[in-house]
Formats: sequence, structure tokens, C-alpha cells
Amino acid sequence: MVAALVGLGLIASALLPRDASWLTALGAVIVLGVPHGALDGAVAVPLLRPRFGRLWFGVFALPYLGLSALVLIAWQVAPLATLAGFLALSVLHFGEEDAGPGRPVEALVRGGLPIALPALLRPEETAEIFALVARVPMPQLPAWWSAAAWLWLALATLWLTIYRPRRALLAECAGLAAAFWLLPPLTAFALYFVGLHGPRHMRALVRDPVRAPTIDTMGRAVRAALPIFALTLGLGAGLWPLYAPGSPDPTATLLALTLQILSALTLPHVLLDRVASCWQGPSPS
Repeated sequence: MVAALVGLGLIASALLPRDASWLTALGAVIVLGVPHGALDGAVAVPLLRPRFGRLWFGVFALPYLGLSALVLIAWQVAPLATLAGFLALSVLHFGEEDAGPGRPVEALVRGGLPIALPALLRPEETAEIFALVARVPMPQLPAWWSAAAWLWLALATLWLTIYRPRRALLAECAGLAAAFWLLPPLTAFALYFVGLHGPRHMRALVRDPVRAPTIDTMGRAVRAALPIFALTLGLGAGLWPLYAPGSPDPTATLLALTLQILSALTLPHVLLDRVASCWQGPSPS
């Protein structure tokens, strides 16, 4: 019921003026989407505590925050290159989460859907968003993004034709495609991020007795995420004065800050998942 209400609220927000629609989508991403990454501490505990004892949190937090800081610096030094890296990493991460191991073509198709469809269906709106995030003039999407989106469409067509995915998967992909066709890009992304990606990651941890053994119910997952989620909010609040002077308005500041922090957290989040998989073996299906 809660998920349905959130989804309906996001869809309805598409009818609001642009800034109000963006604020609604960003609020959903921050409050309902970011906490799934805040469970990384629970994943790190069984990896690091047996090896480092009481020092485990420092061994986890220092490299994690260091990588995040490097990504935030990269946005200032080379924004377009950082944007390209963020999008590529997002495709890989979303695809692995959605498709699971051993399905590379499906992973590229499913992971590329929320990245390629905005470029194909609403290129001007997507360029407007990422011009504010990267803080560079972007009258249209970079040619490499448009070209990659068309390549994704060709791959998706081949995948649908050759692999003939099951009906439930087709329905999910069709629903997402409809969302990106009918809704503004940021709203559609928020719907995917908080409705599919975040919950899917949390449910996978709940079902896995090895990667995060203390997280065995969704309630415990939510409670475990709260401390690091609060620290993430504090980080955003601390960075706000640095971002506000370069933005045309507070909504643009929140947009740039949210997506840049999201990208900064994605890199160590993905690397931790890889380390956990290598040290503990594949998750049970």
C-alpha cells in the first residue's frame, strides 16, 4: 500500500510545475532511495570485523569516504568525463542488481534502460537536468550519450527477439519504458530507483545469510540503514554552502548536490559489492 501511494504520488507530481516536480522526485530519491546504500556498513561487518576487530569501521569508512570525495572532486575538475563514468557505472550496477549473475546481455539491457530511454525519448529535458548537475552548458545531450542510447536500443531489440524473456520481465520493462515515455526524466528515474532498485537490493540482503547476516528482515534493514543515512544527510547539509553559489536557485542546488553525492556513493557501493562477492562467494539464488 505504501509503495503504491508513493508511486501514485510521484506520477501525480509530473503535473506540477517543473521545480515542484523536481523537488518531489529528489525528495523520494533521498528519503526512500539513498538508504539502501546505507546498508553497506552491515555488508562490511562480516568482511572486516574478523580481520581487524574494533578497527573495522575505520578500515571500512576511510577508503569509502575517500573514494566518494575523489568523485566529488572529479565533478569539479572534469564534469563531462565524470558524467560519462557515472552513467556507465550506473548501467553496470543497475544491470547486475536487476538481472543477477551470469546474464551479461540481459544486464546491459535492463541496466541501460533508465539511462538510455531518457536520451531517446526526452533528450532536451535530460540535457537540461545534467547541465545543472555537471554545471556546464549543455544545449543538447553529448553525442556519446545519444550514440550509446541508440546502441542500447539495437541491443535491446536483439535481446527481445533472440532470448524471448519471460512475461513478468517483459511486463516490468514495458512498465518502465512507459514511465520514461510519459513522465519527466527525473520523475521516471525516481520511480525506478525507489520502486525497484532500492527495494530489490534490500530484499537481496535480507535473503542472503552470508553477506549481511544481521539483516534478516526488512524492518531490521531499515533500522540498520538509519545511522549512515543520517550521516549522508549531514554530509549533504555540510556541502550545501559550497554548491549554492554556483546554482541559479535552491532547486538546482539540490539537484546537483543529490546526483553528485549519489554518484560519489555509487563507486564505493559497487566496489564493496564486488569485494563481498569475491571474499564470500556468490550469493544464494
